[in-house]
Amino acid sequence: MERRDFLRGLAAGGVLAALPAWARADATTDGYRASLPARPRLAAIGGCTAERLGGVAAIDGRWPAELRGTFYRNGPARFELAGERYRHWFDGDGMVHAWHLDAGSVRHEARFVRTRKYVEESAAGRFLYPAFDTDISRRPVGNNDTVNTANTNVVRHAGRLYALWEGGSATELDSADLGTRGVRTWRDDLAAMPFSAHPRITSDGVMWNFGVVPGAGKLLLWRIDADGSLGKFGMLDVPHLPMVHDFVVTARYMVFLVPPFDMRSGPHTTYLGAHTWNGNRPLRVLVIDRADFTLRRIVEMPAGMLFHLGNGWDEGDTIRLDACIAADDSPLQALGDIMRGETRQAADTHTVLIRIDVAKGTAHSETLLAGTEFPRVLPLDVGSRYRHVFVTTRGDAEGIGNTGVARVDVDSGRVDRYDYGQAWVVEEHVPVPKAAGKGQWLVGAAYDVRRRETVLAAFDGARLSDGPVARARLPYAAPLCFHGNFVAT
Repeated sequence: MERRDFLRGLAAGGVLAALPAWARADATTDGYRASLPARPRLAAIGGCTAERLGGVAAIDGRWPAELRGTFYRNGPARFELAGERYRHWFDGDGMVHAWHLDAGSVRHEARFVRTRKYVEESAAGRFLYPAFDTDISRRPVGNNDTVNTANTNVVRHAGRLYALWEGGSATELDSADLGTRGVRTWRDDLAAMPFSAHPRITSDGVMWNFGVVPGAGKLLLWRIDADGSLGKFGMLDVPHLPMVHDFVVTARYMVFLVPPFDMRSGPHTTYLGAHTWNGNRPLRVLVIDRADFTLRRIVEMPAGMLFHLGNGWDEGDTIRLDACIAADDSPLQALGDIMRGETRQAADTHTVLIRIDVAKGTAHSETLLAGTEFPRVLPLDVGSRYRHVFVTTRGDAEGIGNTGVARVDVDSGRVDRYDYGQAWVVEEHVPVPKAAGKGQWLVGAAYDVRRRETVLAAFDGARLSDGPVARARLPYAAPLCFHGNFVAT
């Protein structure tokens, strides 16, 4: 397989792309700024111009003394340069955050990941390369890492800290000061190959991951052993393979839900623009044996779009997993609209529990909770039987983001939830095991729209409806993040 980047084929073209890119970008900037007075929630995606952020949070309530460690987060934070604004939220350069929790105090620091792209564009004073849905071709793309934004997740494994994108390499960071060490290459012939932002780390310390080469129909499979070395790499041919953002592992399988996009590339077509929703085709479930990376079964379900899955487990020939699924790709498109200050009525994303019969090739699903995203389970539950999944919930607020959190019992369907209110934009919240070994805390950040400040909250995971046990408020707004993980000390 040609290991050159897929973005290069889709977006690189010639210098004539510069003019239309500028024209579209100007309209994006103007539209965004004009909409802010009427839609203040959109200030959450204004972006950051400072290289670094840092400060001590003011505590409201009593921060749990046992909740000690660092809560790492990552998300896109640079959206504009030289008056040009990206067209999609996913385009921005990654900024990694570290919330340091110690002895009841909370300190925050954040720093841009100094990818090759970030360094070159900062020096040039303007964007140079294509992004997820912004067509810029001022310099040629060498490989996937030329356009790697490292903006989606941050994961610690085998003593190393990685900022993750999904189209190229993992980027290693210094966990002490968040400085950028450079891309990680597990084997020379695998340099710059896609390494997804959603690896799964099982209880034995193994990190399972994948990568997708849309248009080429290649699904890459990674096993990184507990000592950080490459345990296994594989590649499967999967026809009509579009972007795939997440997956689950069970004791026996790696399971992927592949949404029904048709791939149509062309000159100056962005990565997102190459994806055309086709609701007449099914959502495909790929069941792959994790022992040898062989494809065991493809199961078809009704068309649906998803970013995230929570967890899964297998019992004999049956796999059960949860996922947040929408009827179509309108939620993905809506994340482009907000960059120019527009909103659309996008399909709701629902938490569903799916039961897959591998032997018979059938799948059945039931909805557990409507209007959800960002499912998470306790780290020790990954790949095994679990009872609760934590999600963010969406209220009636217009535009970007969620407004609450919930715990869903996948056995009974019972829901415990807390709503911050419409004046908040709520990020993914992450469960953290309690020191006593039973129960969990739930930790997450939210943007206070009225005060334009970011707040970190801690909940008792068994009583979300009681509200946070403590809040840590920064005197500034930190850019919204997508994903992260808590590292206890």
